[in-house]
Amino acid sequence: MMIEPVAPADMAASFAAAALVVLFGAGYAAVYAWARLSGRKNLLWWAYGCYGLLTLAVAQLAQLNHLDDTWQFLVLMMLIGYLLAPRAIWRLCAGTHDESDPGQ
Repeated sequence: MMIEPVAPADMAASFAAAALVVLFGAGYAAVYAWARLSGRKNLLWWAYGCYGLLTLAVAQLAQLNHLDDTWQFLVLMMLIGYLLAPRAIWRLCAGTHDESDPGQ
């Protein structure tokens, strides 16, 4: 089965959605890290807001690019991975930079 190409009229919207995916993804990771570093739990709401906007941008991008069937599964796996990645990276960094480490 072949993927239907993006309509020329949808190219600008597709590029805009792709740019928003990058911006909201970076925003989610940055605000999540800022919330954890500063200890300000209220910033987590902003991080999850960025993730929600990321999800909307990804859905729009998938729809504009006619990503169906298996591609939708891959898009969903990407969204789940990106939801969990900053948490896992934070735990990894916190664990490797623990100040109670006797090796320091």
